[in-house]
Amino acid sequence: MKTNTNEQLIQELLDRGVENIYPNPEFLEKKLKSGEQLTLYLGIDPTGPNLHLGHAIPLMKLRQFQALGHKVILLIGDFTGMIGDPTDKTATRVRLNAKEVLENAKNYKRQASKILDFTGKNKVEIKYNSKWLAKMKLEDLTELAAHFTVQRLLERDMFEKRMKEGKPIHLHEFLYPLMQGYDCVVMDVDGEVGGNDQTYNMLAGRDLMKQLKKKEKFVITTKLLVDPTGKKMGKTEGNMINLSDSPDEMFGKVMSWPDEMIVEGYELITKEQVEKVKEVELRLKAGENPRNFKLDLAKSVVENFIGTQEAKEAEENFVKVFSKKEKPDEIPEREVVAETIIDALVETKLVPSRGEAKRMIDQKGVKVNEKVVKEYEHKIKSGDLIQKGKRFFVKIK
Repeated sequence: MKTNTNEQLIQELLDRGVENIYPNPEFLEKKLKSGEQLTLYLGIDPTGPNLHLGHAIPLMKLRQFQALGHKVILLIGDFTGMIGDPTDKTATRVRLNAKEVLENAKNYKRQASKILDFTGKNKVEIKYNSKWLAKMKLEDLTELAAHFTVQRLLERDMFEKRMKEGKPIHLHEFLYPLMQGYDCVVMDVDGEVGGNDQTYNMLAGRDLMKQLKKKEKFVITTKLLVDPTGKKMGKTEGNMINLSDSPDEMFGKVMSWPDEMIVEGYELITKEQVEKVKEVELRLKAGENPRNFKLDLAKSVVENFIGTQEAKEAEENFVKVFSKKEKPDEIPEREVVAETIIDALVETKLVPSRGEAKRMIDQKGVKVNEKVVKEYEHKIKSGDLIQKGKRFFVKIK
């Protein structure tokens, strides 16, 4: 199958949101301009039930490849998810069992379909790495391990840090990059896409492809969306956008971001033209009000992942609640078994954890029936209106 070799589209694929390309951009550019159909993939370990922005950025890069006619694989790491990726972890991950990872992954296709096309002639294919990794024998693992050195594995920053701090490094964590690297060998792909925090693991696969397949695999590492301190958007901060979020949630979370994230937000998670991104950057530097751009950014994000009409309504709801300090026309009702405000906040998913619920209460960010909650054990009853922050409301029934 011949692919689209439009130079402008190829250049945007190579540049937009990209941190690094291995072995080099020229290698991949030549491949793309040749018209040869390439096969590439993104691997996602199902450590939680929701795909979020950390996944969405490389998924959008896959969308560019798919639009040009290349073959895309979404690999669900149901086996590697049980091992646990040690990347960026200062302590060993809590291990998951097979049932837990499959339960987490059950809605991934539906969520990823907001970005990728799973229908048509060039549809995205979904694979699970347990299909081959679960069948490996000790002999196979020993042979695979022979391609890695302990020194190479210890080069990882998080391992060096743990050793200095006297924290344990478990042997199964060493096996993770071997397993992830072996995925691309089995699938015999041309390339892989992933966040730049996955560089080590993806390059491990690149080395294996050279040794076992005599093949030059390209790797694209995408930029991460981070706050001004360099910290990734996360569940704890309550500002991580899940692809399953409602339009109002998605819009409100973008509006809560620091102004410094506006430009990279446009670049990484919208479909806006590159020229507009550059224009926004220049106008911000010239001193224009960041709030106006952030409203437009929030609307563009909702349009990208959900739809144009939903984005328009989310903007109207936000302006109504935030600017005019009114309640939204429609407040969701939730049936809960919780008796206290802490449990109700978690059960209604207004917060991701009890710790975050306590933090919000400490900061006077929770109201019940328009009164600030001061006690963790505040009792709730049917009919209570719970408000988190300025924008999120739930009625208890």
